Amino acid sequence: MTVLPAVKAAIWSVNREQRLTAETVTLERYMDRLVAQRRFNMAVLALFGVLGLVIAAVGIYGVMAYVVAQRTNEIGVRMALGATRGDVVAMVLRRAGTLMLLGLLIGGAGAWYLSAGVKSFLFEVQPNDVGIFAAALAVLAFAGLLASALPARRAAAVDPLVALRAE
Repeated sequence: MTVLPAVKAAIWSVNREQRLTAETVTLERYMDRLVAQRRFNMAVLALFGVLGLVIAAVGIYGVMAYVVAQRTNEIGVRMALGATRGDVVAMVLRRAGTLMLLGLLIGGAGAWYLSAGVKSFLFEVQPNDVGIFAAALAVLAFAGLLASALPARRAAAVDPLVALRAE
């Protein structure tokens, strides 16, 4: 952009009648305008993906909090009989892991089957790319275990006397 006045002066020195557009842009700005709509669409899709991940994590948290609330008496009995906090956390996380594994298997199989429908949105990636599927399943599993951690810690903090009195 710094040499633009010199370029215009050189062109006009050869041909004074030559019209130059009022708006001169760099190639970078031109390319930015060219892909702006696609970039916006991809940002919206990414936002929907993050929103879906948050909704899934909140759902897992809700289910695990409900399971812990339903099993409070059992957890109290286990702790009264000598179970440690670590044992209780491991029990809750194992339960969450089992439920998530089942959900990831069913959802992963469904996504693998329906992935051909998104082929037009993909660039440089095949619809059934094993690496992408593995990364997505790993992110979902991590989010699920993270969402299960709070109910697991809450279960480990159950006072055995309170739980036994409630029964």
